[in-house]
Amino acid sequence: MPWSLGREDDVITEWERSDGYATVRIRERGDGGFVARLDVMEQADDESVYERERFGDREAALDRAAAWREAHDIDD
Repeated sequence: MPWSLGREDDVITEWERSDGYATVRIRERGDGGFVARLDVMEQADDESVYERERFGDREAALDRAAAWREAHDIDD
């Protein structure tokens, strides 16, 4: 199931899975670091998951976000 970019601005980049039950978000912290967050809701066909990780740079956070999207992609 494809992911689409739902929001992208100076602070937050967020992808939403096409079923609407999962999001992956990158957020810039006030100290210049980044947080990556995965949220798969309880209503999703796959297992409910919430993960959050901190990174020192945007590229590392984007890599983690891509890995989460790949791991939590589901077929129609």
